[in-house]
Amino acid sequence: MKTLALLTTVAAMALAAPGAKAQSIPEKTGINSTLGISPSTQDFVTEAAMSDMLEIESSKLAQQKADASSKQFAAKMITDHTKTSEELKSLVQSGKVKADLPTALDKSHQDKLEKLKASNSFDKDYDSMQVSAHKDAVSLFERYGKSGDNDALKAFASKTLPTLQDHLKMAQDLEKSDSSPTVGEGKH
Repeated sequence: MKTLALLTTVAAMALAAPGAKAQSIPEKTGINSTLGISPSTQDFVTEAAMSDMLEIESSKLAQQKADASSKQFAAKMITDHTKTSEELKSLVQSGKVKADLPTALDKSHQDKLEKLKASNSFDKDYDSMQVSAHKDAVSLFERYGKSGDNDALKAFASKTLPTLQDHLKMAQDLEKSDSSPTVGEGKH
């Protein structure tokens, strides 16, 4: 009962609280996503940049370790996420978006990358990571595109969203192929 009351209180505060500081902590905890609340500009920039960095680094790893279909997907992820990283960086550097860009993965994202590096079932884990990361990215970009507080960043989010939705579908298809029954041992 106390947990429900606490969640209700946090949800009410998040819905009523104005400004970036009110949303900064909940964005990291996933409360904004659960409630469908737009992230602050800084949270969006941080999360989008972290997502791009993880996509690029995990996909570079996939280029070395994955099967052919995952390698093909990884090449597209490197190309597309490098492009969105550059676009986001340009928005910040031009002054159209007032936010700080992270320059390296945070601990959470670095841990995911390290876990993938050590994986004994790389393709399965890479494909699963891509599904999860793209679900998060689609949610983030949808929410900011609908009700973010910076017009240039909203336009970027809305323009980028269809590509992320395509990535999600491709990742889900890869993940399904991992679980498809195969003749003989393993995936060929």
